[in-house]
Amino acid sequence: MTGSANDREALIVVDVQRDFCPGGALAVPDGDAVVPTVNRLAWRFAHVVLTQDWHPKGHASFASAHPGRRPFETIEMPYGAQTLWPDHCVQGSAGAALHPGLDIPHAELVIRKGCHPAIDSYSAFRENDRKTPTGLAGYLRERGIARVTLCGLATDFCVVYSALDARELGFAAAVALEACRGIDLDGSLARALEAMAEAGVELHT
Repeated sequence: MTGSANDREALIVVDVQRDFCPGGALAVPDGDAVVPTVNRLAWRFAHVVLTQDWHPKGHASFASAHPGRRPFETIEMPYGAQTLWPDHCVQGSAGAALHPGLDIPHAELVIRKGCHPAIDSYSAFRENDRKTPTGLAGYLRERGIARVTLCGLATDFCVVYSALDARELGFAAAVALEACRGIDLDGSLARALEAMAEAGVELHT
């Protein structure tokens, strides 16, 4: 860790898990390529938080929980539109584990999200009902963190939701795009980049 790391900044490493990497249940193209970049980036920060998608079996976001539905279809849930996914990051499964190549021993906190069986959770800060907090904002504020940099998987889902929530909750935010990869579902990557820029998220290439 470098001596120049700002004590009011934190790095949030989003969902760098086996199931989101090649060979996983919901692989992000080239997802494992972020690992060495994330490792290098992490040593520039005194404070690092990791997130894990952590779904119970039969989670409502899984296509398998909706007879007749297929992965990547969209349905309406009580909290709004929901993309249906292949079963992934099931609690305690090998696919839910952090990528074995991650080397961030000084990470201080792991936030597990998507634990509620009926609500998906893309953001590191709150679930997709936009009301239920994960507790991350309170943790960061208690630690005196004012600025976050985000990286990980996937740019156009969990990273963008986390970045936009960070801004809405009053944090300065940046995204290290070289340490991210996207799914790009029907133009979702371009929309994510535009939304982040409009919200005042710094986009670092």
